[in-house]
Amino acid sequence: MYEKQQLNGAYYGPSIPPQRTLHRPSRGGGLGCCCGCLFNLIFKLILTVIIIIGIAIFLFWLIVRPNVVKVHVTQASLTQFNYTNNNLNYDLSLNMTIRNPNKRLGIYYDYIEARALYHDARVDSVFLDPFYQGHKTTNTLNPTFKGSKVVVLNSDQSSDLSKEKDSKVYEIDVKIYLRIRFKLGVLKTRRIKPKVTCELRVPLNSDGGTTTVDGGFQTTKCDWDR
Repeated sequence: MYEKQQLNGAYYGPSIPPQRTLHRPSRGGGLGCCCGCLFNLIFKLILTVIIIIGIAIFLFWLIVRPNVVKVHVTQASLTQFNYTNNNLNYDLSLNMTIRNPNKRLGIYYDYIEARALYHDARVDSVFLDPFYQGHKTTNTLNPTFKGSKVVVLNSDQSSDLSKEKDSKVYEIDVKIYLRIRFKLGVLKTRRIKPKVTCELRVPLNSDGGTTTVDGGFQTTKCDWDR
């Protein structure tokens, strides 16, 4: 009877202990953490530098309050402007004033190139002597464009020339290309390359004089492009 009960009972043998899963740490986990910390540190450093530079620029502007240089063409003499067979004979003299309105900033004009253009067609280019301009001072430039040059005009430019020949008032642009440095005390900035554009209406005066009266050349303010 006892043996029969043993045979009818379920027998599964000894219990099997559960298997243990070993979790190995990832080999790249520590490296990723270090890289993240490094990038975060670099970002904070860059942000701090940008903030410091911004504050320095603001303080510089607050102390110095730089004003734009003022350029005018006060006189112009055009004694020759003849165009025949794509050949232009010209003689243009200008009197220009450059005003530094700043109280604390001096300006080094290291490079000065003046270009004369007729309706975007380049006529001539001259180079002027460099100079230093002190605080709140005005200097005079006297570029002269004279010579004979082959200038090819398109149909629109030729039409404008025909109209201006009848009126004897020519639209001539003078562009001044500069390389300048600002000076504050003993400090000097790096060179910048602004451009000045003067859009002129110059009457032809064949007797060689300079016209500034009503109906003649009028003082013209030039645009300062940074």
